[in-house]
Amino acid sequence: MQHPVSAPRRAPPVGAGLPLAVRVLRVPHCACAVTFAVAALAVPAGAAFSPTAHAQPAWPVRSVRVVVPFTPGGTNDIVARVLSRELSDSMGQQFVVDNRPGASGVVGADIVAKAPADGYTLMVHSVSHLANAHAYKKLPYDTLRDFEPIAALAGQPGALVAHPALPVRNLKEFIALARKRPGEITYASNGDGGNLHVQMAVFAVMAEMKLIHVPYKGGAPATMSIVAGETQAGAVTIGIALPQIRAGRLRPLAVTGTQRSNLLPELPTVAEAAIPGYDMNPWTGLFAPAGLARGATDRLVPEVNRVLRRPEFNKLLVEQAVEPWLATQQEFVARVRADYERYGKFYRMLGITAS
Repeated sequence: MQHPVSAPRRAPPVGAGLPLAVRVLRVPHCACAVTFAVAALAVPAGAAFSPTAHAQPAWPVRSVRVVVPFTPGGTNDIVARVLSRELSDSMGQQFVVDNRPGASGVVGADIVAKAPADGYTLMVHSVSHLANAHAYKKLPYDTLRDFEPIAALAGQPGALVAHPALPVRNLKEFIALARKRPGEITYASNGDGGNLHVQMAVFAVMAEMKLIHVPYKGGAPATMSIVAGETQAGAVTIGIALPQIRAGRLRPLAVTGTQRSNLLPELPTVAEAAIPGYDMNPWTGLFAPAGLARGATDRLVPEVNRVLRRPEFNKLLVEQAVEPWLATQQEFVARVRADYERYGKFYRMLGITAS
């Protein structure tokens, strides 16, 4: 019995059955084929040739320290605590406020400047951060080079206030009394060279008055010194002073910015009341050590922006007498650089230095 003759089997194509990551290269004028494994096709897109692609977990994987370089209870502290609570809820890790007051914010800023740029140390600071660059002859860090502006958080609407015992009812009467009693009226600030010091010093120069400066370690203790009668006047953030104003323990004289505050809508600006051209608009912002890790930046910036857009977050700030400020990171960077130059002009004009 004859068996059927099978058709001759064809040799399988070179490379058949090999993984997708294998490629076959036929060499011209050679009856052979050389195979090469291409790693890029065997791993997820974007991870090729990255030795840490599978080693770095998403940030954050542990708690994040948020340094506030002022005492508890001030505007920076309030904003930092509200933001930290929101970020803790949304990012699954604790954002912990760490108050490190001293030298108008220099002590806390120095800690952040020397921290690793891994996203686990952040800073909530005010425009005093820029003012300090001009107030101090030497700082342990470079204000622009050693920090990365992350986000604008809130405006700090300010006001000039006086103790009720001071016999003045408005800004014009305060100026008249100060001119009549040169070198007798004391005012509090958040520290030598701090932004509240500059606000009052600029005001005194423009109003042609001579006042006595008394520095404190933050805006909250400075405000309370006026309430207690230790000092007689000062520039304060409305967020801190509003309860004392409403209770009649502080007398508001004028708003320091270019626009009236929604928190005290009947109070005129300094420019309206007596000194045309006066304009001081402080703010609070979020910073990180320079060179912040890309993984942290990519998560932190969008998440902070989402928090800032939440009506609940804005409501919390308003309840604390702070005005929300929404800006892109690029806009905040530009504002930081512009205010750095602006405060430099103030310090050169005033000749103020910090001790």
